[in-house]
Amino acid sequence: MPHLLRAAIYARYSTDLQSDASVEDQIRSCQDLAKSLGAEVVATYSDHAVSGASLMRRGIQSLLRDNQSGSFNVVLAEGLDRLSRNQADVAQIYQQMSFTDTRTGEL
Repeated sequence: MPHLLRAAIYARYSTDLQSDASVEDQIRSCQDLAKSLGAEVVATYSDHAVSGASLMRRGIQSLLRDNQSGSFNVVLAEGLDRLSRNQADVAQIYQQMSFTDTRTGEL
């Protein structure tokens, strides 16, 4: 039986004072959530040591671009602040995801 939910995971940490393990922990938590939802994880995106104050990050830009293809229908992140620290950017992401009928979820 095919999975109805196709999930993309996004993880980010913001400073050099944090470690790559932070991203790995976020991804692992999102994988656990995907499993509990019965979702298939089809893509994982991350940004390392990059501030969430701007959307000019390689990982989030790839996620937004790939969202247009319809390859996933839910985005999982540890929290909305992982997507962006800017509420206007979070609203923009939500609007784009809604336009493509993609849902967002956080732990």
